[in-house]
Amino acid sequence: MERKGNSYFYLFNDDNMAITQKYGRTYHYPFLPGTTSDDRVQHDYWAHLQKIPTLIHTEKLDGENNCLSRHGVFARSHAAPTVSPWTESLRRFWQLIKHDLGSLEIFLENLYAVHSIEYRHLQNHFYVFAIREHDRWLSWEETQFYAAMLDLPTVPVLKITNTPADCYTFEKDIKEMASGRGLLQPHDAFSGEPATMEGIVTRNADGYTTDEFSNNVFKYVRKGHVKTDEHWTRNWRRAKLLNEGGHHVAV
Repeated sequence: MERKGNSYFYLFNDDNMAITQKYGRTYHYPFLPGTTSDDRVQHDYWAHLQKIPTLIHTEKLDGENNCLSRHGVFARSHAAPTVSPWTESLRRFWQLIKHDLGSLEIFLENLYAVHSIEYRHLQNHFYVFAIREHDRWLSWEETQFYAAMLDLPTVPVLKITNTPADCYTFEKDIKEMASGRGLLQPHDAFSGEPATMEGIVTRNADGYTTDEFSNNVFKYVRKGHVKTDEHWTRNWRRAKLLNEGGHHVAV
């Protein structure tokens, strides 16, 4: 779907399927306390980890999943480009880079609007966590390269590890990491009290196909991490940056 003037039209391929696909649901580790009945759990995670030489553990940020592609700026659903007020500056940024994206789809965490966590050490409102090209998710090195080319930060890396050898030790390390404060100074958006990070996303440092997504990306979220409801958009507020103003993405 692309915009022409004040209207949109849908983009389809020869099979009458939408060209752009949304980000897949990330499967949870089975040992975390924060799952709900709607969550998907990767019970065979240990067998999959044994096939991954290098793991990247990143901080899971409490924002909105957005995607930048040559077709527009999308929220979690890719049925149509988003027009939400908290993506306005991101859509202006997209206008500057859309012709440089080619076949790349840039997935980022949009922290412009405060959700359950308020971050008090934000250098930017938008943090890249993955990049897709056709049917392949790029390696973390490639992701960092293209993010830097676009002058966008990547989500904070907490730890880089090799293939884990002991299941008990690995689970203990994940839980200990997730109980930390994180790198962006998270605070409870309602009480203002310091909070632990929302969770951890573990991914294969190498690239992998879209069909293998659930075998290469896993997450751990703290219990009760979501405190907003469907009405939060009525009274949303903009997240403050350390250095306000001046940058076309952050303004």
